[in-house]
Amino acid sequence: MRFTHYIALGDSMSSDHYPTCDLRGLDFPPPRLEPLGAAALLHRNDDSRWVEFAGRDLATRCPGLAYTDLTEDGAMLDDVLTDELPRLGADSSGAGVLVTLTAGGNDLLDAVFARRPLDKAVPAIERRYGELVATLRAELPTATVVLTTVYDPTDGTGLLPRLEGLGRLPLEYLYRFNGLVRHTASRTPHALLADVHRHFLGHGVTAPPPERWYWAPNPIEPSARGASEIRRVWWAALDEVLR
Repeated sequence: MRFTHYIALGDSMSSDHYPTCDLRGLDFPPPRLEPLGAAALLHRNDDSRWVEFAGRDLATRCPGLAYTDLTEDGAMLDDVLTDELPRLGADSSGAGVLVTLTAGGNDLLDAVFARRPLDKAVPAIERRYGELVATLRAELPTATVVLTTVYDPTDGTGLLPRLEGLGRLPLEYLYRFNGLVRHTASRTPHALLADVHRHFLGHGVTAPPPERWYWAPNPIEPSARGASEIRRVWWAALDEVLR
């Protein structure tokens, strides 16, 4: 298949914010971001930094491809549904459209930080995720959609630096949400699964610092290497489609 338009939806797992901070040694995202996030690298590889992926990007494989990055740092499911999706142009329909989606992780963290009862909050998050995918499918019925699981920077320990006051994070709810993502991908027409959660295990807090794929100042965010690894999982999911 030859894609004609790539649309990135979701949160900072996809965006340029923290990969830019990582490579520029910044504590906060600057006003002008560099194209270093997972979506940007999937669109056009940075050959000087990621030699392995030279020539392995959508811009090379699909000449003339349009690229629309609608991702937002901190975006939650409702933000994708009510802010990002409405910004899709009329020319975004058609079988040549590719969409990547990273969403749900901020909703889970928000529920934990607000100390809401998770047995009630998580089913509501799952319903919103289902509504988002259904709306996306209705608006772009023939697009190829890559649904992405949420990574676990605790590597199964449930413990993150500077968040010790929360105690062990309830990872069972993350596993439950990721199970929903996998199930949704399996039953949604033209959907592919990118299992970032599985790929990232062992590259969080339990790994030596050089092998961590998260931004050190705030390890819920992807580092530059993490962004490239998310891109790797997307590329693997798309490999057969692009042949």
